[in-house]
Amino acid sequence: MTHRDESRTDLGTIKIHKKVIASIASLAALEIEGVKSVGGDFKSGLLELIGKKSLSAIKVEIGANEDVRVDMPLVIKYGYNIPEVANKVQESVRNSLEKMTNLSIKDININVQAIERG
Repeated sequence: MTHRDESRTDLGTIKIHKKVIASIASLAALEIEGVKSVGGDFKSGLLELIGKKSLSAIKVEIGANEDVRVDMPLVIKYGYNIPEVANKVQESVRNSLEKMTNLSIKDININVQAIERG
């Protein structure tokens, strides 16, 4: 049985790792005005300080129905409308993932963890 994150071509299989999905989601989120960072817990802040950008904050699940669910913690810049920014992030992440991976995106759940000055 082939999952949607693994496709078969005449030359072999192509598998897209969950870390790649998380990376695309992170980059798409950071393109949105008002997003300070992805993640926001103390641990990911420490990892950024020592030069290890952590994608572990983003959870990617590929379900039995071959659909993708993404859970993303965000830090929003102070002064921005939180629901509006979160909605734009959802749209950006969905568009980027569908364009780059051809995967079916079921849910993009945004968890706003903090507000910071820009």
